[in-house]
Amino acid sequence: MSDPINQGTLRKTADFLGLKKSIVGLLAMVVMVGMGEHMAEQFLPLYLVVLGGGLISAGALNGMDNLLGALYSYPGGYLADRLGNKRALLIFNLIAIFGFAIVIAIPKWQAVLIGAVFFLSWTAISLPATMGLVAKVLPKNKRTMGVSMHSLVRRVPMSLGPMIGGAFIGIWGVALGVRLAFSVAIVMALIALLMQQKLIEDDRPDVTTHKDTASKIGMSALFRDMGPGLRNLLVSDILIRFCEQIPYAFIVLYCVRMPASAIHLQQIAHPISALQFGFLRSVEMATAILIYIPVACQADRLGKKPFVALTFVFFSAFPLALLFAKSFWWLVPIFVLRGLKEFGEPARKALIMDLAPEDRKAAMFGMYYLIRDMIVSLAAFGGAFLWTASPRLNLLTACAFGVLGTIWFALKGKDLPTSPSDADRPEKVCTVLD
Repeated sequence: MSDPINQGTLRKTADFLGLKKSIVGLLAMVVMVGMGEHMAEQFLPLYLVVLGGGLISAGALNGMDNLLGALYSYPGGYLADRLGNKRALLIFNLIAIFGFAIVIAIPKWQAVLIGAVFFLSWTAISLPATMGLVAKVLPKNKRTMGVSMHSLVRRVPMSLGPMIGGAFIGIWGVALGVRLAFSVAIVMALIALLMQQKLIEDDRPDVTTHKDTASKIGMSALFRDMGPGLRNLLVSDILIRFCEQIPYAFIVLYCVRMPASAIHLQQIAHPISALQFGFLRSVEMATAILIYIPVACQADRLGKKPFVALTFVFFSAFPLALLFAKSFWWLVPIFVLRGLKEFGEPARKALIMDLAPEDRKAAMFGMYYLIRDMIVSLAAFGGAFLWTASPRLNLLTACAFGVLGTIWFALKGKDLPTSPSDADRPEKVCTVLD
């Protein structure tokens, strides 16, 4: 016979973490599809070169990733609001599976680029539906926690997937190992599809309101209905992402010891090994994971704006701190700082959902990301020119964009009031009984 005390504790824990049945189904999908995706995707540049595509094909793949990430956001949100989150996620999973199958069936580098169109930006196209489901299932005082759980769980496949994929390549070689990894990805995506359909509740729109909904989630209608609070958040977010993306591609070149045959690049005084850089990335990810739930708990209770503003401060401080790095032990706390940029990221996503119109949250989320990422994609190109001139100029320019974005949000950013009952009773929100 089950212990009623343990059952009560589990129920309270589930309520605290926002683990409704549909959210559990969503998180299971994120783990399964993400695991398959990260097992293979991380090694695609190597696979392309082995198949004879050369460095140009690897560069094209990276460019596609950024471009499709922007372009897929709006249609992902549109379909989620038009069809319902559950049916939209089913379609997105099938699209990813189709892309995996192309890579497996045709071992040509051109086929990889074609398949990538379908699977490369699965996260981008599914994110609006994911956020829409969180907003629909959870009350406002639990949305940041729901987004935090999604962000936390996403890092499980991001950590484990490349390790498993690397083992496949170590055993079977690059060409066969990558195709086998994609085969496992299909199996895991199919399992995720079944779990998603079993656990996520149906939320398709009412047929009688279908035409009305379609007219309200067009791009022009969404842009008109993007309120001042959301527009100001978008402006500050664009500036902050410029801060992040201007030096993003060059950080590894700045830190990691280059072979003698490589073109001379300015680096830190004592460059580190690739293994040490991998450890720094683990430090960054561990920092992010440790802060998600505590910060989400407080952001839902106290309001989201202070946490988003502090996140923008961490974004701005990282490139400035990198200027002072000299060796591995200098970089450890700097990458802890980089991990702290996730401090208020779930709160920022939840704030987007709070500020979006109630009946068009997924579509508005997709529109927001479309505008943001299309503009921010320019930062990578500008960053290359700045880095060529001087890494110091690149990092200082990035910091300046971050400071500007932080000030803009501090002055113009909007927050929605928290529920008085939740603010007055913090123990009901941020504690779980022993």
